[in-house]
Amino acid sequence: MAAQAALRDPRTMGRLRLASQRLADNGAASAAELVRWMTAMQAQDLQAALWAVGVRVPGAGIADVRAAINSGAVVRSWPMRGTLHLVAPEDLRWMLELTAERLARSIAGRHRQLGIAWTDVEKARDLALDRILSEGPISRAGLFRVFDAGGQPTQGQRGIHLLGSLCRHGWLVLGPFAGNQQLIAAFDQWIPASRALAREEALAGFLLRYFRSHGPATLRDFAWWTQLPLTEVRGAFERVRQELVELEFEGTTYWLSPDVAALLDTGLPGARSLHLLPGFDEFVLGYTDRTHVLDPGHADLIVPGGNGVFKKTVVAAGKVIGTWALQGTGPRAVVVPELFEGTQPMGPAAQAALARAAKRYLAFLVD
Repeated sequence: MAAQAALRDPRTMGRLRLASQRLADNGAASAAELVRWMTAMQAQDLQAALWAVGVRVPGAGIADVRAAINSGAVVRSWPMRGTLHLVAPEDLRWMLELTAERLARSIAGRHRQLGIAWTDVEKARDLALDRILSEGPISRAGLFRVFDAGGQPTQGQRGIHLLGSLCRHGWLVLGPFAGNQQLIAAFDQWIPASRALAREEALAGFLLRYFRSHGPATLRDFAWWTQLPLTEVRGAFERVRQELVELEFEGTTYWLSPDVAALLDTGLPGARSLHLLPGFDEFVLGYTDRTHVLDPGHADLIVPGGNGVFKKTVVAAGKVIGTWALQGTGPRAVVVPELFEGTQPMGPAAQAALARAAKRYLAFLVD
């Protein structure tokens, strides 16, 4: 039977997640180490993703995170939910093998609307690989020209759906930078070693790593995060539950790593912490139930109108207390927070913590 713990103070939930997500006093040594620990980090907004890594790697600058992507030490692709994520290169293949088929079924109707049959995907694959293997990585615009010239139209989102299909099936991947955009590379060239795992082994490992890096979390959180069937998730979980701690709170069962659970006894960090997190950060986005760190009454201020676009958040002691924005550029750039109405005014210590967080972000940008 897995170790058990009980939680009575709801404010503790966010601080436990800070520790799991390397936002407490346990930051990672490098971008590659951090992404490997987090397992997958949403990255549809590239600039936000760079800071999501940087805020968890003490002393890292934006150049360090870009270099990790540019070298292939961190890769960006569509491993789950039809959304771009940062992952470790050795993990991408087994993630795709777990999730691609289910996602393909979910968008089959859209592909029919766009006139994309499997033969079209195969033709696009051949066109893309012929060009990339002979001349090297290519821009998205350049690849779409190749598709168009080869009889695979790209208008009306058809091009991006073709590209997504080729990436989900492990033929293409986003590769090195060209300015502020990533070129598209051949998967087997850009990632010469990416593991293929049996489905049961892959899913069990996925579960274990999610709860270690995101816990406390529920099985439903993981099923939403990956869009894998909850029934299959529950079956695979039996293989790893002994390696996790069961946490009961308000009638719901959560799971987390023993190391983080031990902080409940030895001292949980983060009571006076303040973080400036990017939009789409895993601390907010990585769960289907976000109420432990975000008051439901403020949810529309983070995702206005439920449009799926997450704003930057101010997080104090594991609780989202407002949003923030960067105003100005260069030496005149400043971080401007906007705290939620009714939030207790910041005292001197909180103001100092905010100033340190802002200084850290500005330093990250100019590294």
